[in-house]
Amino acid sequence: MSGPGPRHDLPVVIVGGLHADARRAAVARLLADVPGSVVLHHDLATATAGTVVRTVRDATGILDADEAPLVNDCACCALREDLVPELVRLAGAGGTPLAMVELWDSVEPKAMAEVVTAGGFTVTGVITAVDPALVLPYLGNGDDLAEGGLAAAATDQRTVADTFARQLEYASVLALAESLPGSPEADDEDRELLTQLHPTARRVPIGHGDPAGAPAPSVSAPSELARAALAGFDVEAAAAAQHPACALLPAEADAHGVATLVWHRRRPFHPERLYAALEDLTCAAARSRGRFWLASKGDTLLHWDAAGGALCVESAGPWLAALPDAAWELVPPVRRAAAALDWHPEHGDRCQHLVFTSPGLDRDGLERLLESCLLTDAEYAAGQAAWERLPPAFDTLLEV
Repeated sequence: MSGPGPRHDLPVVIVGGLHADARRAAVARLLADVPGSVVLHHDLATATAGTVVRTVRDATGILDADEAPLVNDCACCALREDLVPELVRLAGAGGTPLAMVELWDSVEPKAMAEVVTAGGFTVTGVITAVDPALVLPYLGNGDDLAEGGLAAAATDQRTVADTFARQLEYASVLALAESLPGSPEADDEDRELLTQLHPTARRVPIGHGDPAGAPAPSVSAPSELARAALAGFDVEAAAAAQHPACALLPAEADAHGVATLVWHRRRPFHPERLYAALEDLTCAAARSRGRFWLASKGDTLLHWDAAGGALCVESAGPWLAALPDAAWELVPPVRRAAAALDWHPEHGDRCQHLVFTSPGLDRDGLERLLESCLLTDAEYAAGQAAWERLPPAFDTLLEV
């Protein structure tokens, strides 16, 4: 196996988001505030014609434009194949203090940050640009990306809501563009929803909607957005923070009509009762995620990921408590550390840890519904051998 390739001195910041006007405003601000910086953008809207249009521009306009062919009929694959060589070319030419990668609407930053890092570059920041007034409408949009012409490949089955949620939650910086043309005014509830969805993100206002493509006024000192873009980004830690076993989930909160419920229990779910409650649980909040323990699948850590009225349940591998001691050395240290912080003498890391965030959240009703899905005292006392004989209600959902 070949070792890592050469390292490059050119710092790279990734700017993404489904809110295209907000994204363009953030890029324009950075171009103006970091003299000599350039932005690469791959427009996937032309993918149906068999090509991806790549542009390189600075604060004065387009410096270069070309087409990249599709790879395996996949626009995102073409982006991956073309992006690093373009960055290498820019690094080799010298004189560029910062390269921005402006992602096309539905491209998610995690994959691109990992591609850039593997290519020998340092990602100094991942920014998702957001119009706060559109957060709830986008989180509630269960339409397929393909319906809005936003699919990145013919096989792309993502929805607007789940794509937006991942864009939002992966970024270290949220660039907030308010009062954009044609957008409603944001209120305290909109801003609070954004805060509770990603409380650890650095939130940077970028004014009242700079016109798309128009540079912001020059300033003598770097703007807050420029400082945030260069502050540093740990790609490995960001990936771990999204993994359900050690995810950095939001904490309890309640303000401005928005609430976050953190529900943590040490008893498994009854598969049939939980399955029957899935629709109500999924629709109870604008966003919910976490990990859960199903009595009939005691060795499997299950991932809960819901937005836009749709739920995705996936196996995320075994609970650590289900592994032989010798296998622990193969587990990433961050996973072992997360388990150790929440270890139960009987059940190990098996638990329910679900987080629900929404305006108008019915916390009491939601807690009652969740509690009703747990094993009763008699069912719990019957033990694991009896739990494994419970009806396999989730097999179809998990494609077992």
